[in-house]
Amino acid sequence: MTSSIPKVNTASQDSPEELLRLYRIKSEELEQIRSNADKVLPKIELTLDNFYSWMAEHPDMMSFFHSEDALRHVRKMQTRYWEMFLDAQVNEQYLQDRRRIGEVHARIGLPVMFYMGGVSMVYNELFSVCHSIHSKASEACELSRSMTSLLHLDAALICQAFVDKRDELLNEQSKAVLAMSTPVTEIWDGILLLPIVGLVDSKRSEDIMNAVLSNIKALKAKEFILDISGVGVVDTAVANYLINISKATSLMGCRATISGISPAISKTIIQLGIDVGNVNTTATMMDALAKAFDSQGLALYSTRANGKQG
Repeated sequence: MTSSIPKVNTASQDSPEELLRLYRIKSEELEQIRSNADKVLPKIELTLDNFYSWMAEHPDMMSFFHSEDALRHVRKMQTRYWEMFLDAQVNEQYLQDRRRIGEVHARIGLPVMFYMGGVSMVYNELFSVCHSIHSKASEACELSRSMTSLLHLDAALICQAFVDKRDELLNEQSKAVLAMSTPVTEIWDGILLLPIVGLVDSKRSEDIMNAVLSNIKALKAKEFILDISGVGVVDTAVANYLINISKATSLMGCRATISGISPAISKTIIQLGIDVGNVNTTATMMDALAKAFDSQGLALYSTRANGKQG
């Protein structure tokens, strides 16, 4: 018996009000941040100076900034970030700004470890800032605690957006790879060809079947050729995958032919005792093409004449 991890529905936590409740950030704390903004903001430039000095100690982090212009632009964006942070108006625009940061990090491939390292450094800097503007330790600690709570929310929003965007990018890449790994081509009206290269597992087999059946329906194909001359290993599982694909196409009124059956593959199938049933097979793709064209009342003619390619 298998169990799956339930997918958490975070839709109800997307609103500013829900997020503030989730992170236990009270309106009084936001007001405290706003009331101290005029004192904190002048200190931000020094905080950024310290941040970039710290970052310069880590060449891997600096590699994400290709020029001085890029650094100036990022610093400008960080100044804008802190202005919005100290304004402490946690509304939809505030959330979108934080999510945008996470999406940018995902696009440039900035590791979360680097980002969280920067967050840790900033925590320490802000703690010092709070104590520099308040002589009473209790007041400094209260302000530091309020700012830390909001920074936790910011970090969560940025990291979640990073994960979501990364998953989106990976999904797009997966679709692109799938399209390249299952290139079903209509080589003639009603005749489809799919050459397979590499290994075939259950996931790829399912992707192939979905791509083939979709194309058969869309193009009203009557002949389908599955060429496996580029498949490195054919075992019981692979053979069954291929047979199932062939049977599925037949159920849609399309005749399937598996081509590229080498002597080694043929021998393996026999040794494994695999029953290919009524599956059509040929040794070469050319043989399969000839049969497919013949079934459609067409014929293949060689363009060679007198030893020359026409």
